[in-house]
Amino acid sequence: MSTVDPHALHPDAVPGTSPALDPETAARVGREVLDRTGTVVVGAEGALRLALAAVLSGGHVLFEDLPGLGKTLAAKTLAQALGLDFRRLQFTPDLLPSDVTGSSIFNPATREFEFKPGPVFAGLFLADEINRTSPKTQSALLEAMAEAQVSVEGTTLPLRRPFHVFATSNPIEFEGTYPLPEAQLDRFLVRLRFGYPGPGGEQDIIARRLARRQDETHVANVTTADGLLRLQAAVESVSVDDDVIDYAVRLTAATRRHPDVEVGASPRGSQALVLLGRALAVLDGRTFVLPEDVKEGAVAVLAHRLTLTPSSWAQGVTAERVVSDVLAEVPTPSTVPHG
Repeated sequence: MSTVDPHALHPDAVPGTSPALDPETAARVGREVLDRTGTVVVGAEGALRLALAAVLSGGHVLFEDLPGLGKTLAAKTLAQALGLDFRRLQFTPDLLPSDVTGSSIFNPATREFEFKPGPVFAGLFLADEINRTSPKTQSALLEAMAEAQVSVEGTTLPLRRPFHVFATSNPIEFEGTYPLPEAQLDRFLVRLRFGYPGPGGEQDIIARRLARRQDETHVANVTTADGLLRLQAAVESVSVDDDVIDYAVRLTAATRRHPDVEVGASPRGSQALVLLGRALAVLDGRTFVLPEDVKEGAVAVLAHRLTLTPSSWAQGVTAERVVSDVLAEVPTPSTVPHG
């Protein structure tokens, strides 16, 4: 039998409290993270801002886009700027849950089984091409995303803090893939797409590669894991007016009534709108949320939580268009912040 001491895996496994950064400092650190990340990932400012906001909200990020558009690079670069331990795992059909969580290995010297942590024991874990692995392995990652823990050989092991999952997925390739279940999609705070860069951006990518004289990229740390916890504490101190909460709820409820939607966003969707809105407010140096913060993140938060009707899907309707319809339909409150 193997025995695992949860606290021996990493010293910060036990939840603690970190003092919050003041709004001005938090905004400055956030801008610096985005600036440094933007020196490597070109032409994706909006997606990077939402990805960072998701991390500040304590959430996970799904990058769904075509190959070669910088999904893996964005995850690695953000991890470097945030000072997080980064681990990447290529998901394949034959991947086992133990390849993600870790397993016990027999040590001939001690004649005992010793637990070897898997790559999920990281500050930022990248599940590359997550839809290529089996539902059994996906479920192992779901526990980590939902509960910040993994179960190995009957033992529950806490993950380090902070812990975030970035995953990538190819939306046009279906052979040899397993669709992500709705429960797992719902655990991603946002789903982001970069899209093709403009002509100027593509030239910039080539010019920067030539100037580096190597494929490898690196950015200096802006903060540390403890600094990120302090940033997240600053997000928790942001105030949200009742009108903004009501607006988020009405947006989510409107997705359930849309004629092209079979299953609308759950209450986790409205909560995610508010949580992401607080982080966007912090990045702008504010201590309160505006309706515009909710609008900015609406497509990224809600689209992947919708299930379209078969007829709508066949007609080429997209979840992003449905969210745009909802944003146009639901009146925006004219909230005057109280703090």
